[in-house]
Amino acid sequence: MRKHILFCLLFLPLAALAQKQYILPTAEPTADKQERPMIEVYLPKGELASRCAVVLCPGGAMRWLSWESDVVKMAAFLNEHGIAAIGLRYHLNKAPMPQGMKMPPMVDVTHPEAFPQADANPMHNESGDSIIRLAAMDAKAAIRMVREHADEWHIDKDKIGYLGFSAGGGVAIAATMSADRMERPDFLCTNFGPSLMPVTVPEDAPPLLIMTRADHPNVAAGLVALFMEWKKAGADAELHIYGDGKGPYELMPQTGETTTETWSSQMTQWLKAHGFINITGCKKDK
Repeated sequence: MRKHILFCLLFLPLAALAQKQYILPTAEPTADKQERPMIEVYLPKGELASRCAVVLCPGGAMRWLSWESDVVKMAAFLNEHGIAAIGLRYHLNKAPMPQGMKMPPMVDVTHPEAFPQADANPMHNESGDSIIRLAAMDAKAAIRMVREHADEWHIDKDKIGYLGFSAGGGVAIAATMSADRMERPDFLCTNFGPSLMPVTVPEDAPPLLIMTRADHPNVAAGLVALFMEWKKAGADAELHIYGDGKGPYELMPQTGETTTETWSSQMTQWLKAHGFINITGCKKDK
């Protein structure tokens, strides 16, 4: 038991510290400083640098940000693999929940057709949709800012992409669909985060990596539908549906007890296979 606990502690990276913070141009000047869209930059040590950068879009149902788990801990993991991490604070929905709102119907993984155009958002309204669009603008501004600082941060301009968690995956997908050349991600990874808007796959769609659990209602079906939209468009897409695991969808110690916990190592392998990470130039997976 003591060896097992020690193994778990060794796997979990120490918390990363942001070296730089930048207010995004999408921020309103009159907004509270704590609520302005911004990025926090976590750069790896020079000897481990892969020149790849991941913009982290944290989850939180579009109403809060799961910053500690989805950015701080994930940034430490990415830095260990020589990857720059860019934490994104995007626009959130501050409007009160509509009165009388009913829970959406639960759709399991076997019915992706329940979400035409892979739109897994069951509660569309004008206010909520406007926030998704604003958050997507924040995500695009983040990519643009990383490219503008690429030389300074030792990042290749064609190795910049998203990793979105839960609602943050929806933000990353929305941003990718409406991005111009400077804002376009080179890769798109979503961890348990389906699209929150109807999907129109762009002509220059980046390779897509999807990770989800089969028993997650709505999310799994929405992500299967997203995979199908990407494939129907002739774009590169890969889908991992895990059949076990409980608890939050965050970085997990590699205990060997579930397959869900392997999502992070499978993501780095996917980045390597697509040429975004130099296999010999980064720290080996644990």
